[in-house]
Amino acid sequence: MFRFLFNLLWFVLGGLVMGLGWWLAGLLCAISVVGLPWARSCFVIGNFSFWPFGQEEISRQALTGRRDWGTGSLGTLGNAIWFLVAGWWLAIGHLTSALACFLTVVGIPFGLQHIKFAQIALAPVGMTVVPKR
Repeated sequence: MFRFLFNLLWFVLGGLVMGLGWWLAGLLCAISVVGLPWARSCFVIGNFSFWPFGQEEISRQALTGRRDWGTGSLGTLGNAIWFLVAGWWLAIGHLTSALACFLTVVGIPFGLQHIKFAQIALAPVGMTVVPKR
């Protein structure tokens, strides 16, 4: 019940805008073939940002037990490029939003979600979102 309530509040108070922002970033990355790994990651994070409570991010390698394009050395290179181009900016934005949320007791769960998104924003390639166990 609390998960649904928190997700609903999150969606109404900024989750919709955040998700659409990540999707826009994904569309911009998908314009070129070179940006496709980042586009996929942006769409996954965009979906996650609509309803983050009750979900968690995990490496695809840890989930499936095998490596793929995004979890190997190309994924590491992709994450390094992402970090330099956009990742640290997004992480700073999420951390700033988290600090603002932490100013009230009601905002603490939302601040924790922003911290989760800041971690994902630093290195999104090779990650996926699954329901919490």
